[in-house]
Amino acid sequence: MKTTTEMTQTTTLSIDGMTCGHCVQAVTKTLSAVPGVKVTSVAVGAAVIESVDGWATGRAVNALEEAGYPAKAVSDAASVGSPASAKNGGGCCGGARAVSVGGTPGAKTSGGCCG
Repeated sequence: MKTTTEMTQTTTLSIDGMTCGHCVQAVTKTLSAVPGVKVTSVAVGAAVIESVDGWATGRAVNALEEAGYPAKAVSDAASVGSPASAKNGGGCCGGARAVSVGGTPGAKTSGGCCG
């Protein structure tokens, strides 16, 4: 009897366009649908996944791009989840977040479920 154990690799993804809990849910759902990918954790701006190979990681990044969340694999976990990683555009909120518009502090951009 021959048994094989698939080796998995853990990858941190830096994800732009995430601004809220809806985005976290959308990213989790998108990543969960990718064959060969197991979602370990998702937070605004980042996700940690386990994959069977680099191809699965690539498919995860592509799936996020298609869902409106530009993403990339990073090796330095300290660089993800920072305020700079939550950028306007894409995602479920269309990039809605508090910004100064026309001198009005805290005015939100329009668009998406939260804008």
